[in-house]
Amino acid sequence: MALHKAFATATNMDVYLCDPASPWQRGTNENTNGLLRQYFPKGSDLATYTPHDLTQAAFLLNSRPRKTLGWDTPAERMHQLLSDH
Repeated sequence: MALHKAFATATNMDVYLCDPASPWQRGTNENTNGLLRQYFPKGSDLATYTPHDLTQAAFLLNSRPRKTLGWDTPAERMHQLLSDH
């Protein structure tokens, strides 16, 4: 995130950086890491997976309803966000 200031300026979006060694500040990130572990065990070499494997895992994760999104899927929220603009 060395370029977070440039990103914030270019996108007109705020950037929040968590404190080091503070996983409680990254709840969604930590949860997503746990979900990814269902497909890619910790320590896995992602180079051993095919692009299809990675795409399939992304599709399944983005199609999974999330409590934090009011039981919408990430894909639904992204579609909604892009449709609103």
